[in-house]
Amino acid sequence: MLVRCCRVKLSVWAALCVLVIGWFYVFPVYRLPSDKEIVEEVLGLGEAWKKNQTGIDLYRNLLTECCNPRWMFAVTKENAPIGKVLWYDGEYYYSHTVNDETYSVFVQEAELGVRRSRGTPDAYLHSVYRLRTTTPLKPLKKCAVVGNGGILRHSKCGRDINQADFIMRCNLPPLTKEYLEDVGNKTHLVTANPSIIEKRFQGLLWSRKAFLDYLKAYGSSFVYMPAFSMKPGTDPSLRAYYTVTDSSSNLTMLFANPDFLRNVGKFWKARGVHAKRLSTGLFLVSLALGMCDEVTVYGFWPFSIALDGQPISHHYYDNILPGKWFHAMPEEFVQLWHLHKSGTLRVKKQMIKKIDLFMHAANYKFVGTSSDAISE
Repeated sequence: MLVRCCRVKLSVWAALCVLVIGWFYVFPVYRLPSDKEIVEEVLGLGEAWKKNQTGIDLYRNLLTECCNPRWMFAVTKENAPIGKVLWYDGEYYYSHTVNDETYSVFVQEAELGVRRSRGTPDAYLHSVYRLRTTTPLKPLKKCAVVGNGGILRHSKCGRDINQADFIMRCNLPPLTKEYLEDVGNKTHLVTANPSIIEKRFQGLLWSRKAFLDYLKAYGSSFVYMPAFSMKPGTDPSLRAYYTVTDSSSNLTMLFANPDFLRNVGKFWKARGVHAKRLSTGLFLVSLALGMCDEVTVYGFWPFSIALDGQPISHHYYDNILPGKWFHAMPEEFVQLWHLHKSGTLRVKKQMIKKIDLFMHAANYKFVGTSSDAISE
């Protein structure tokens, strides 16, 4: 009897230990770096930027091994056949089994690239950016990942951004004339969070004209939605798909592959980014690192103070803050800075000079939530 009781107690303790270990894996206890520590870390890395092809190749290989961006970044008829179970990456207990209805909205295969016109110089880019055909696409050359941070306001980065071969933007940002000089107006891929569809366009349950009119700013780009990240986001994403495809729009709807998002999250967690969820910007940076020869990022800035010491808005177009503790923006910023200093990607040169000057200034408040790329 005594032996049986001991075994029961040991089993209970073993189960509790497994539960605790699992909890700490999902929600790790860690100490956020202080403002001073982050600034000292950044300042200690120097100022110059030099492209490091070895570092670029290394990260492309690492991301290909863990996440395979070119093949897995979107759900397709090839990687998500009928019957496949898609486990939501943002909600661990929910899944969606691909059926005839959802299978029909998936693209056949998805590989982003720039297609060039026949009989034209290699430097002349065709205006059509579409899915792969029988002709393999070359790796994307120069990619720009544009966040929405207030640091872009009055930055005059628009021309630089427009000159990139492939431009990715986050969460349907405004590209109206007043922002043209700062953020440009070209787009090849833009993300759309389902929460934006719900809040800004009433979930597309009523008139859909405002949504279609808004999307005209993105030309013939890809619209990339995390339809299978959280269960409440699936229906708004499907409504967005049907709204676009039932219209005369030239946009192509892509749904993020939850396996890709989950693996990217694990990849950055292993490198010190602890967050309930990565920002949209870091997901796009990961995609770009996996398939571009050169990556430049804009609009990533985790400070609430501008470079001139004045308060800075959260986004370049508004000052609406996201929920607290959802993202770990300071840690993401440090990782991007490390990659910049190693020559693996580039944070815009003009911004770097200003950032270094700003870092030397005293008594600036670090808030850790102003660098969007932010996923709302």
